[in-house]
Amino acid sequence: METILGLDLPTWWFLVIGGLITGYGVLDGFDLGAGSLHLFFNKEESRRLVLNAIGPVWDGNEVWLVIAGGALFAGFPLVYGVIFSTFYIPFMLFLVALIFRAISIEFRSKEPWPWWRKMWDVSYTVSSTAITLLLGLVLGNLIHGLPINKAHEFTGNLWTFFNPYAILIAFTTLSLFMLHGAIYLVMKTENRLYAKLTIMVNNCSKFFILCFILTSMATLIYIPHMTHQFKNHPELFILPMVAVFILLNIKRNIDARKYFTAFFYSCIITSCLLILFAVGLYPNIVLSTTDPAYSISIYQAASSNKSLKIMLLIAAVGTPLVIAYSTFVFWTFRGKVKLTDMSY
Repeated sequence: METILGLDLPTWWFLVIGGLITGYGVLDGFDLGAGSLHLFFNKEESRRLVLNAIGPVWDGNEVWLVIAGGALFAGFPLVYGVIFSTFYIPFMLFLVALIFRAISIEFRSKEPWPWWRKMWDVSYTVSSTAITLLLGLVLGNLIHGLPINKAHEFTGNLWTFFNPYAILIAFTTLSLFMLHGAIYLVMKTENRLYAKLTIMVNNCSKFFILCFILTSMATLIYIPHMTHQFKNHPELFILPMVAVFILLNIKRNIDARKYFTAFFYSCIITSCLLILFAVGLYPNIVLSTTDPAYSISIYQAASSNKSLKIMLLIAAVGTPLVIAYSTFVFWTFRGKVKLTDMSY
């Protein structure tokens, strides 16, 4: 099999898709977390400030999700078909929530009526929270495994998705994004709102640490296949150690009110957790609980080597451009939020 720098093409494409999903989690994660926290702010000015903190970047951050979906379709069409048909209802709910999140942000400021703004505030929080929980639910089921038969057809029902482990992953994702979003907001605000957010960041960190501990214990006890790679390759054990180290550093920097550093570490912990997920699954993408032989690996699902090579070249050119665009936007809108006539 053809390799590049010692890695075969399906593995390279697995890394590309993982990188794109990680980019989405890091960038849109704080947007979604800020949305989940939105109703905790009671004053109109506070809600406008936190909304405008993510206003210039939220739509650009979603580009990573679109690219990741396209990359999955191009690189692993079989997996794309199985996942999207299996999670049809969750993904439809996810799309509805994405739509309501967007229109909530855009419609809120169109009228000054209190009931109008309150309605879109509730819609914004509910949709942001729903998106996060659905993402966590899908991730949890992919880690846990799905009842897939020999023909790669899903044999469960809607309630199959709501197993205890997947629900735990959903709330862990919510706690992570809320922490990520709270740290971002505290960097963008000042005065009384800043003071309120410092308390909120501390509470969110406790919520995430609790969920992190519970998820780690549940994974070790109930999801043994996630530890196989670490048993076969002991050097990989450094990854969970790094994750714990980073988690402690987030808390330390929050207590010291070094929020820029804490935000950097919250980006890293999001990446680390997704890397741990990828390492635990590799070389599979979809695990079958019906029979391990029915699981779908990257080698079964990959497109032809020629297709993977061409698309890898496109990704090598396109990904840096997206990173450059995101960097430019964040640099342009750096600093504390100020309300103007053009604000939401």
